[in-house]
Amino acid sequence: MTAGQAKPAEPAVADGLQERFDATIARDQRIEPRDWMPEGYRATLIRQIAQHAHSEIIGMQPEGEWITRAPSLRRKAILFAKVQDEAGHGLYLYSAAETLGADRADLTERLIEGRQKYSSIFNYPTLSFADVGVIGWFVDGAAICNQVPLCRSSYGPYARAMVRICKEESFHQRQGYELLMTMMRGTDAQREMVQDAVNRWWWPSLMMFGPPDDNSPNSARSMAWKIKRHSNDELRRRFVDMTVPQAEKLGVTLPDPELRWNEERGHHDFGTPDWDELTRVIQGDGPCNARRVERRRTAHEEGAWVREAALAHAAKQAARTARGAAA
Repeated sequence: MTAGQAKPAEPAVADGLQERFDATIARDQRIEPRDWMPEGYRATLIRQIAQHAHSEIIGMQPEGEWITRAPSLRRKAILFAKVQDEAGHGLYLYSAAETLGADRADLTERLIEGRQKYSSIFNYPTLSFADVGVIGWFVDGAAICNQVPLCRSSYGPYARAMVRICKEESFHQRQGYELLMTMMRGTDAQREMVQDAVNRWWWPSLMMFGPPDDNSPNSARSMAWKIKRHSNDELRRRFVDMTVPQAEKLGVTLPDPELRWNEERGHHDFGTPDWDELTRVIQGDGPCNARRVERRRTAHEEGAWVREAALAHAAKQAARTARGAAA
């Protein structure tokens, strides 16, 4: 196109494609990769799935820091297995994004250049081994609330990836809670360690669900397309209702003076998270933002030889197969 020439108009949607898409969504059926879909739907899915994949990969770091410092061989093996699971979750999700035409290498570049986000929760430090248990209890518990409905997402590859992810996240949540139960039966110092971790992770965990509904620009559209099924505030309320009795059983106090049961609503009332803090962390000003992204960048650069070797091997195998077919 020469300078000054008008940009070609976007091609019109072929007859019936939009109607067929809308009817599939209305019937609560799945959109598959070869189906026609609006570009807004595709872009929304890529953004959400990429952010989810990045969160799984970055999320390996806070607990991974404790693998070499775990207090026993059993705890080391449990933690190592969990971190490995998170890597697998990231790979499932990057594969789902690729079915939409996204390129995995491009998504990684966008992450390490700060052009795509990941969950704010992973920008907080793990100061003690109790944090490992609280991450399992709070963070994976919040993930379960958020992700189980995604097993019914309107996009088939995303929904199917979430089935296995949710099964493993449920196991991670129980692992974390079991660790905390063990520590709460221990010494006074261990119980204090657990309470301190609960105090530090409670509010960031509530922020995991995103901003309040009246300030969430993407939720309404995602819910209309049935990519997600519930609003941020509804998921946050479910998490609180689920966690309060668990905290009572564990013997810890959740750090919210406004937390109480509301008989009329049939749910707990709770305080308001610091949304300004959430904004700062999302924009890169959290305690560990720079460290998390730098470590991801370093790992990506140091792993370049592995990717290059795999590509070279694949090319050699393809050439060998081609020679065999031609013989």
